[in-house]
Amino acid sequence: MLTEAKKEFIEFMMESDVLRFGDFVTKSGRNTPYFVNTGNYRTGKQIATLGKFYASLVKETIGDDFDCMFGPAYKGIPLAASAAASLYNEYGIDKPYFFNRKEEKDHGEGGSIVGYKPQNGDKVIIIEDVITAGTAIRETMPILKGAADVTVNDMFISVNRCEVGTTPGKTAIMEVGEDFGIKVHAIVTVADIYEYLKASGKYDDMIPKMEEYMAKYCIL
Repeated sequence: MLTEAKKEFIEFMMESDVLRFGDFVTKSGRNTPYFVNTGNYRTGKQIATLGKFYASLVKETIGDDFDCMFGPAYKGIPLAASAAASLYNEYGIDKPYFFNRKEEKDHGEGGSIVGYKPQNGDKVIIIEDVITAGTAIRETMPILKGAADVTVNDMFISVNRCEVGTTPGKTAIMEVGEDFGIKVHAIVTVADIYEYLKASGKYDDMIPKMEEYMAKYCIL
């Protein structure tokens, strides 16, 4: 269901040139009529607004039932930082955050983890942009498990593309749930974006392209 908050987020992504419509090719080689590039957020206002959307999703789904938040390098780093700031500013929830370096540091304190040092038994939430094939999470879990004996039950993303992953009949998010026991929460889904386009009446040329793409690659 397209709520007012979801509509606001879709419009925010479009205004920020993060959600674009046209002809694109995803990393998995699929031709797609829409593309999400969170690398296009570039102003203080944008990242502050984005943090509020993530914080709201965290608050309404799990409240403060977690110990720390992790942002995978590179795009997850500003997402985790802004979400942590907004959780405190909006709801008084003060939780530590941390992220990884792609290249391990061999001087100073060393290691690949920056920020909070996770402890055995910590409940970690992951803040990410999108999941297409689930590759990033498969790279992230060994980093987290290598840092401490942590539990990861929840992951928060901007857009659930609802696309089939490596296994026929299953989305990448279903696979992540089965392989790692992680529940993925999205601010919006491809179905929300489709509903938005239909309701706006300004994107009639995109509707059949979205329908064709969703029929081919999505499980709703």
